[in-house]
Amino acid sequence: MDTDVLIVGGGPTGLMLANQLGRRGIRAMIVDRHSGPAQQTRAMAVHARTLEIYSKLGVAERALELGKQGGGANMWAGGKLRARIPIGDMGKSLSPFPFVLMLGQDDNERILGEHLHKWGMAVQWNTELVAFEQAPDHVTATLKQPDGTSRKVSAAYIAGCDGGRSTVRERSGITFPGAPYEHVFFVADTEATGTMVPGELNVYLLRDGFHLFFPMRGTDRWRVIGILSERLREKHDVTFEETVPSLQKEAGVALVFKRCSWFSTYRIHHRCAERFRDGCCFLLGDAAHVHSPMGGQGMNTGLQDAYNLAWKLALVVSGKADAALLDTYESERIPVAHRLLRTTDRAFTLVVSDNRVAALFRTRIVARIAAFAMGIERVRRLAFLTISQIGIRYPESPLSRTLAGLPQDAPQAGDRFPWLQLKMTAGGPVEDLFRALDDRRFNLLVFGQPAASGETAGLGGLLQIHAIPDDPRNSQELARARIPAESFYLLRPDGHVGLDR
Repeated sequence: MDTDVLIVGGGPTGLMLANQLGRRGIRAMIVDRHSGPAQQTRAMAVHARTLEIYSKLGVAERALELGKQGGGANMWAGGKLRARIPIGDMGKSLSPFPFVLMLGQDDNERILGEHLHKWGMAVQWNTELVAFEQAPDHVTATLKQPDGTSRKVSAAYIAGCDGGRSTVRERSGITFPGAPYEHVFFVADTEATGTMVPGELNVYLLRDGFHLFFPMRGTDRWRVIGILSERLREKHDVTFEETVPSLQKEAGVALVFKRCSWFSTYRIHHRCAERFRDGCCFLLGDAAHVHSPMGGQGMNTGLQDAYNLAWKLALVVSGKADAALLDTYESERIPVAHRLLRTTDRAFTLVVSDNRVAALFRTRIVARIAAFAMGIERVRRLAFLTISQIGIRYPESPLSRTLAGLPQDAPQAGDRFPWLQLKMTAGGPVEDLFRALDDRRFNLLVFGQPAASGETAGLGGLLQIHAIPDDPRNSQELARARIPAESFYLLRPDGHVGLDR
């Protein structure tokens, strides 16, 4: 074999997969037909679950340094500020990163691309997958190289992280059902002044759509995302200047654009591949699912696809698990994609509907409802669990099993295990549990009972046992998370509960 895993696509999803495989000692080759990393991109939001994964990878600090924490979302309609929703600490006590980080996809790619060097890897740009053939235990891929010549590469597995027009998906014969939305979006990187609340997300709700102003690094810098007016929708070569009147109509004449460094228009689709696997081939990110940008879920979902698949590939490739483990990638991630498409599609339909009632609801009512609802702790918690993606669960997975006797309100098999701050040793300091756990291994957490010695023998270092000592501080944390005083939880490498009692 030339490599263990051939990764096609050098965007965030492919880079995450390559990094996760590299840190687990798996050989990976990553290729991309483009000439280099994206310079301007649409994705802006990095959510808590992504930052938790970044922390394990060792790049969270860099992301926080380059990004901008969202302190609030300001909702405007009819030229007036209708509501401000605090989002700076929505997930307090739920995640070490209780906020939304404004960080462009281009910066995410830069961070992950630079980190690849730690594993002796780099993206091979101007290298295109043109064909591949599958055998029962490997694939042989034909790559077109920068000089126009072709070469063949053999790999145990191939991962399609190559976007909505995925060659891996098309060559695998996997259908991609769905449809485009009729609306045309625009995105622009600007320098502007106006009524926008500095450093926060500003949402302008219109009778025929919305405009979003995301704060960027630097003074008066905003990424603007919106929907073209109907008169511009079918026009070719739309310029940013043509969108300014509609922006000023809602944001007011105080809105002044000093500069626009990048502008693009695009249509979005809602599609999901019928399968995420075909033999030795896997689909991840936009190659597997595309949807509306509502909630900023797209890039984050692709990164989680990669995190889910990486530890499974690593165990199988290294001979520490049966190949059947790889079947759980599709069975776990397809339901997540379907649910995401349903929820984002409903939300998108509401905010872009041309229906008169919907328009009135959008401009007169939605801001008030949102502000009221987010003032309720239970609603705020649910919203954070959903948007941050820490609430994603795999209860129906073959890898999830709850033994008898566990209370219904306790963390269950398939859940992401709660973030806790515990004394990991008797008399020791309080530690961040997530930092204490090695996500390259399984972790057994034992509460209220001694851990039998020698139980990891013969597991080849795959399991770490943590006997959590009895301590008033620990008891308080366990009660908060509704974890029984006497229980155990076996956590998968990705932090989800595999077995509990």
